[in-house]
Amino acid sequence: MTFAERIDALTIDDLRRTGATKWIAPGIDIGAFIAEMDFGVADPVKSALRDAVDAEVFGYLPESMLRDVKAATASALASRGYPVSADHVIAVPDVLRALELTLTRLMSPQGKVIVPTPSYMPFLFLPPRLGREVIEVPMIDDDGTWRFDLDALRAAFAAGGEILLLCQPFNPLGRVFSRDELAAVSSVVGEAGGRVFADEIWAPLVLPGATHVSYATVSDAAAQHTVTATSAAKGWNLPGLKCAQLIVSGDADRARFDDADWISHGASTMGAAATIAAYTEGGPWLDDVVSYLDGNRAELLDLVAEHLPGVTMHRPEGTYVAWLDFTALGIDSPGEFFAENARVGVTDGAGCGAAGVGGARFIFATPLPIMREAITRMGAALREHGLA
Repeated sequence: MTFAERIDALTIDDLRRTGATKWIAPGIDIGAFIAEMDFGVADPVKSALRDAVDAEVFGYLPESMLRDVKAATASALASRGYPVSADHVIAVPDVLRALELTLTRLMSPQGKVIVPTPSYMPFLFLPPRLGREVIEVPMIDDDGTWRFDLDALRAAFAAGGEILLLCQPFNPLGRVFSRDELAAVSSVVGEAGGRVFADEIWAPLVLPGATHVSYATVSDAAAQHTVTATSAAKGWNLPGLKCAQLIVSGDADRARFDDADWISHGASTMGAAATIAAYTEGGPWLDDVVSYLDGNRAELLDLVAEHLPGVTMHRPEGTYVAWLDFTALGIDSPGEFFAENARVGVTDGAGCGAAGVGGARFIFATPLPIMREAITRMGAALREHGLA
C-alpha cells in the first residue's frame, strides 16, 4: 500500500481514536483548526523512539544526544542552503520558547514587536505577556500574492519597533518568500537597526513550485541581525515531543546566549531522539508528505471554487495551512459559523490579528476524502443561509 493509499483509507473514526485535540473537540466532527498532520509518523522516528524506550532513556537530555541533535540540525540546515556550525545550534523545547528567549534577551524593556498579519496566533499574544507591545503590519494582497508592506514596516520600526517576527514559510498565508523579497525586508531592518526573529519551523514543507530561502542567508548584514528558530515538529509531525533549535547568527548577539547548556534544559530527551531520526533518516517519508500535500492543495483550490463561491483562497506555496477569506460573504466569525452550521472546526481569523477578521485558517494535512467532506459541509452551510 502506498503512502497516499494508506492516508486516503483513514476515516474520521480512525482519527478520533488518536485522541488528538482537533478530533475530540466538542461539537466538531471534522477538525481543521490545529496545525498537526493526520498522516502518522515516519517509521525511522517510531523506531528511534522505541529504541529509546527500550533503553530507558528517560532522564535529562544526555550530552551525547544533544551533540547529535546539533549535528543533525546543522546538516539539515545545510541541505536547505543555510550552512551553520553545529556549535551555534541551541536546543530548546519549542519555537515559542525560542521566541521568548529572543524577546527577553535582545530587546529593550520599552521595545515593540512588529508582527505581519494575519499571523500565527501566539505571535500576537506572547509578546504582551512579556511586557512587549505588538505593532501589527497587515500584509498586502498584490493580485493574488501576499507581500510585505515595506513602507509600513519602516513606519513600525520608526514607531519603536525593535524586532520583526518573520515566518518563512508564512503561517497562515502559505507564502514562501523569495530571496529578493527577503533582501528588501533586510534592507528595511538594517536601516532601522532592528532585528529579525525568523521562524522557519515550516521550512521542510515547501511545496512544488517554490524554493525555501533562510532569511539569515540573504546577506551578511541579515545574518548579523537574525535569530532563527526551526524544528522537526511540523515537517515530521512531532509537536508534542518538545525539541526545537535556535540559531543565533549575529556575532554580538551570540554572547547573550552563552548559557546554552541552561537554555537547553527542558528540551525533551524523547524529542531529541525523534529529531535526530527525522533529520537523518526521515527524508523519504517527508517526500511522500510533500507529494500528498501538493495533491491536497490542488484539490482544495478546486473544492473552494466549487463549493464556496465568493470565498478567496490564494494558492499556498508552503505549509499545509490555507487562508480562506469570507469577508465578501459578510461572515465576520467563520470559526463560529462553521462549527455551528457544518460541525467543521477552522481557526477564526480574528485570532490572527485585525487583518484576519473575516478569514479562517484551514489545515489541509488530512486525508483527501475527509477534506472533501469538510469543504462540502461548509458549502452546504453557506447555501442553507443564503450565502452561496
